[in-house]
Amino acid sequence: MKKLLIAIATIAFSATSVLAQETKPAANPDGDTPAVATPSDQNAAAPVEGANSFTEDQAKDRITEAGYADVTELKLDDKGVWQAKATKDGKSVMVSMDYQGNIVAK
Repeated sequence: MKKLLIAIATIAFSATSVLAQETKPAANPDGDTPAVATPSDQNAAAPVEGANSFTEDQAKDRITEAGYADVTELKLDDKGVWQAKATKDGKSVMVSMDYQGNIVAK
């Protein structure tokens, strides 16, 4: 019985750690200015939800220029935030880019 409980706990822990790796930075409905962020001036409340005018190509270029590689699965979510998988420093991360151009990774 004890071995069964340990096995169940191990499986449950493994499943939650896999789900944690797919966590996307949540859009913040209370974000402020600037209208467009620069690499040196990013909104602390990022990613900010709102109408996103960046095209898919522009979003991918901006994420790449921020130092991320292998940008895949780029999609605009219902909050107006571009979401993608990418790598940086050899690590796989989830990247978000909001309508201001703020880029956040988890």
